[in-house]
Amino acid sequence: MIRQTLNRLLTAIPTLGAVLIASFLLMRFAPGGPFDGERPLDDATRAALEASYGLDQPMWQQLITWLGRVLMGDFGPSLVYRDFTVTELVAQGLPTSMMLGGAAIILAFVIGLALGVRAALAPGGYLDKYLMLLATLLTALPVFVTGPLLVLLFAVTLRLLPLGGTGSIWHWVLPVIALSLPVAGAIAKLVRAALADLWQRDAIRTARARGLSRIAILYGHALRPALVPVVSYLGPAAAGMLTGAVVVETVFGLPGLGRYFVQGALNRDYPLIMAVVLIYALLIILFNLIADLLYAWLDPRVQR
Repeated sequence: MIRQTLNRLLTAIPTLGAVLIASFLLMRFAPGGPFDGERPLDDATRAALEASYGLDQPMWQQLITWLGRVLMGDFGPSLVYRDFTVTELVAQGLPTSMMLGGAAIILAFVIGLALGVRAALAPGGYLDKYLMLLATLLTALPVFVTGPLLVLLFAVTLRLLPLGGTGSIWHWVLPVIALSLPVAGAIAKLVRAALADLWQRDAIRTARARGLSRIAILYGHALRPALVPVVSYLGPAAAGMLTGAVVVETVFGLPGLGRYFVQGALNRDYPLIMAVVLIYALLIILFNLIADLLYAWLDPRVQR
């Protein structure tokens, strides 16, 4: 198991390098620049600004310089937020995104597991069909639809929860729910499908022949292997929730990393974009590694 983990980490290093190089080149070849505003700058001013930020150097030298700074814990200056360094912006936005994404992952797992298990306890019945229909709807509805609907219902109409911001724990309820619902629907369908397959296996049939109830079989024999496909899905899904929270952060006014990424992309803030890409790539690698470890724990055959 340790050897497999090390192999995955070694494989992740060139993948991370390829992502950074591709992102760097795509930004540089995209039209526009960080100093393109409503009023065009004269050539002397533009040249002075590019020289002060090192943008007059060859691309390969800019990339090497940036990597050297990152290894020292410095993401460089922001080209748009002149009063802040990129490190300061990341320190401000990352905790918000991590809190939002982490809470949404937990809630999605709890809701999805509950729906999938409850549907599996009544296979083929009306409750099973209704719950799976609900799971399909949750999966199909995008966040930019459910987010405004939740705001309209609970914040504007019923006035039960705050509209946005981060003033208290109640401010997090609606954004966490909005971000978790699509993943919860996918988890419910995975759990239901896995349990439907497990009910047909000989070991489960033997347990039923011995007189064990469906609930006892579920929690004693079937639930752990049913979580294997869920864990495989949760790795990239968790990373996607953290990186795709920009819509939720925008709708609910949360100062997360996703909003900085969008603003950086629109304004060609190269250091800010590269920092966010690096952090998101590291999170994806980390979550996939955790998913692999959990997968091996749930299914010991993976370690062989």
